[in-house]
This record gives sequence, C-alpha cells and structure tokens, in this order.
Amino acid sequence: MTVRTTLAAALGIGLALATPHVADAFCGFYVAGGDQALFNDATQVVLMRKGTRTVLSMQNNYQGPPSQFAMVIPVPVVLKEADVKTLPRDVFAKVEAMGAPRLVEYWEQDPCNPHRDEDKMMFAPTATMARDESGPRGGAGLGVTVEAQFTVGEYQIVILSAKDSTGLDTWLRQEGYKIPPGAEPLLRPYVEAGSKFFVAKVDPTKVTFEGNRARLSPLRFHYDSEEFALPIRLGLANSSGTQDLIVNVLAPQQRYEVANYANVTIPTNIDVTPDVRDKFGAFYAALFDKTVEKNPRAVITEYAWQATTCDPCPGPALDQGDFLTLGADVLDGPGGQVAPYQNADFVLTRLHARYGKDITDDLRFKEVGPIVGGREMREGGKLEERSKPSDYNNFQGRYAIRYPWTGPIKCAKPERGQWGGPPSEIASRPGFQNQGTKAALDLAYAPRGALQLAAAVTTDVPEIGIRAQAGGTAGAPSTGSAGAGAAGTPPAPARSAPPAKKGGCGCQTTEPHGMLGGVVVVGAGLVLGRRRRRRAAGS
Repeated sequence: MTVRTTLAAALGIGLALATPHVADAFCGFYVAGGDQALFNDATQVVLMRKGTRTVLSMQNNYQGPPSQFAMVIPVPVVLKEADVKTLPRDVFAKVEAMGAPRLVEYWEQDPCNPHRDEDKMMFAPTATMARDESGPRGGAGLGVTVEAQFTVGEYQIVILSAKDSTGLDTWLRQEGYKIPPGAEPLLRPYVEAGSKFFVAKVDPTKVTFEGNRARLSPLRFHYDSEEFALPIRLGLANSSGTQDLIVNVLAPQQRYEVANYANVTIPTNIDVTPDVRDKFGAFYAALFDKTVEKNPRAVITEYAWQATTCDPCPGPALDQGDFLTLGADVLDGPGGQVAPYQNADFVLTRLHARYGKDITDDLRFKEVGPIVGGREMREGGKLEERSKPSDYNNFQGRYAIRYPWTGPIKCAKPERGQWGGPPSEIASRPGFQNQGTKAALDLAYAPRGALQLAAAVTTDVPEIGIRAQAGGTAGAPSTGSAGAGAAGTPPAPARSAPPAKKGGCGCQTTEPHGMLGGVVVVGAGLVLGRRRRRRAAGS
C-alpha cells in the first residue's frame, strides 16, 4: 500500500482582500457542510518517521462562517481512536521560527581596537458546524465503507474506504459535503492505490475564534507503512493557480531533498540596505520569487541545521519535549521514548516548493549529504558564498545589515572589516534598540510587488542575475575575520553521511528527474504557503 496519502487537505479559494494574497497549498481539500466559503491559512504539518512508523501532526486555521465542514486526508491504513490525539499549538511556532530565513545586524568594530567587544553576545535571540448526531450513513451501494468513527477533542473522525472514486465523491455529496468541482479524477489514483480517507468533521461550538479565524486544536495521528511521500496532487481540486508548500524535515544525522524534482539552495549571505529591517518579509518573498523564476519547478532548500541549536537563533531551539509532543513517544511503538542524547542528532531541513496544475506526481524524498553556508565565516578573506558539501549541516538563509564604523580612526594600522555586536558607544546611546535575529515568518502574507531587489541589496546576487543598485557598504571591506559571536566554532562533524553533490545558492544540487517520488524519512513538517495571484515585480 502506498503512502502517497499522508497530508492535510484544504479548500484553496482565493481571499477577496484589498491586497493580493495567495491561497494555501494542500495535499487534499476541505469539504463544506453547506454553500459557505471556507478559507484556510497558516497550516503547518510536522511528520516524524522511524522504520515504518509515521507520526503526522497538523495545525490548521480556517477563516469563514462557524458552520460545519470537514477535512479529507488520504491515509494508508484504517486509523483507530488510540492513533489520534490533539496537541498544543506552541510547538508549531518553534518549528517555523527555527528554519525560517533570518535577518541579522552587524556593526563594524573599532578599527583601532577591533576585539574590545568580542566577549559580548552579538545577537540577542528573540523570545522566543452543527453536529450530525445521526452519524454518517452507510455507503455500501456506492462502494464506500465506514471503517471507523470516533470523537477526539472538537473533531468527529470518520475513516472511509472506497472501491471507486466516483462512489466516494457521490457519498460525500450525499452526506451534505460540498465537494470542489473536479475532485473525482484527483481522488482516483488514491482510491486505486487502496488508500483510506480520514475525514475530520469539526464542531464549531467547541472551537475558539479570534475574529473570524478559528483556532483549531492541532491533530496528530500515526500509522505504519513501508513507503513515504507527500500527496500534493489532491490539493489541486481547489487550486486555480500556483501554490506554495514549505516542508520541514526532521531526521537524525540526515538532510533531505526531493528525488523527483530539481533542487536548489536559496541565495544566502546577502548584505541588504537598512530599510529592509522593516520590510524583511517583503524582501525575502521577492528573493524567493526571483529564485523560482530562474529555477522553474525546482524545490528550494532554505535551511539544514542541527535541530537543537542555531546560530544566529531567531527563537528557542527544539528540545526533547517538542520531539515527544510531535511523535517521538510512539516512534518505537507505544511508550517509546527518545533519549536526550539522540535529540542532538536530529537535523532540521526546510524545503520550499512552488507548483501548479501541471504537476503529475507527489513529492518524494531522498537522503543527501550535509551542506554548509549562510554563516558569518570567511574563506580567504571573503565571506563564504553559496552552499557547499561538508561533514555536518550548517546551512541557512541569512541576510545582514552592516553598519560601518563612523568614529575616529587614530591608529597607524587600523583593522577594517571586523564585524560584531553594537560597540559600546552605540549600544549606550539613548533610544538604541538591537532587534536581535529577525525571522521571516508568515510569508504567505508578505506583500509582493512593492520591493525592488536590486535596490534592496548592497552586494550582487549572480545566481539569480541581480546587480546591486544600492552599492556596497561604505568603509566595510570584505576582508577580515568574522566578528565575535557571529558564527562561533562549527560543531563537531556528524557521523558519516553520503557525500553531497556540489551545489549552491540558487544552483541545482541534484539532477532533475522531471518535476516534483520515496525514501524513509524520520521526520517532516510543512508550513503551507498561499497561492500567488500576481508575480512579484521586485527583481
């Protein structure tokens, strides 16, 4: 039985808002209990896997009237009540911040005493539906079987099997669910593969609303299956354009890429102008859009780092409690545990894909060697560029604002280009605020089209054909060593891993095999982006 059947489903209807937004990408769809329009945003999924055991944790928010609706999620086996539970929401925010693109600020140190403040911390991490009491009717005449039904939190769970997709489509419609047009052909390959269907109906009387957005409890369920893939095709039922999907992979000692699409790494270690400080989301959205334009149909690696540490850190790293919450307690069967020393082995990989209705396959993953890049480290006097193979994973999308030294230079041999935290003279000024490390979060809502990349960067980005209009930072030569506390000492090499293929920011790191198939992963998570309605003009 295949596992191209694991992830969340949602309705992709564009929001009628004043500014252009994009609807979420999903691996299935939401079905409404009436004619109401439902909107979903900021969905996140974390998937952990060991051997044949998969644990999927999913957080969904929806925007719309408090009326009955249900999520339809293909799964490989019949789930039991003991396999499903609800979770607290905080862990999803930690996963998102951990792998998000980050903005840092550097100050050039006193050229006549450049190491005076290097014992200071360079960055201060930021703080982190009315219920149908009668139940579903039998669908034997349509080839649909209700395999199980139970209640977990605000969710009424029904597990279905079907002999054909037309019967399943009809059964859902007869039960009062508004199936999106064109869903039946997309259901067909999953039905033919023997998939079951996890239908989670929500009782709005048990849901907390913030304005018109529901705060649903995250769901977690686990199952055993030989194969693993992310089923993205079913989500096209509601799509009228391009969709974005962010996948966070957690695995011990291992980085992942997709096996059936081209892979690139995001351009990193780019210096930007100070006004990006308040426009970082828009800047990164423009950078990502341009990278996709130069590498159509590629999946972009945005982060690959040990999951229990980061440098610089936009928030707290993941800990043993987070791993247990996300499924480590059942990875080895009931009562299973992950020892603290094993937590340090986990690598977090963040992948970002954009795709449209022309896709023909689900996302499939493969193991790849570790890479480094995006750190405040110098090679031959020059800040490291792109990604490169290594013995350990230290890659991140990192962008910097640099403030050159403006004080007096009275020594005979000044040392320029030494970067670190704000010098005492600056940090002590009234009103000075160090923002610490800033993460680009909620990228689904980032404004697009208002920022010109060439005007926002102070260094060229040749991987995507951008020449800086802003010019380099005055008085800030690129030579010299990293500032104190910038990247620190690299961690000890991880245990042996397959050698990485050479690649770099915006450059292919694997050979393409068509467009967006499976290896066993130990953990994966996804943050679902939103469909673009207008290509960014900023490049």
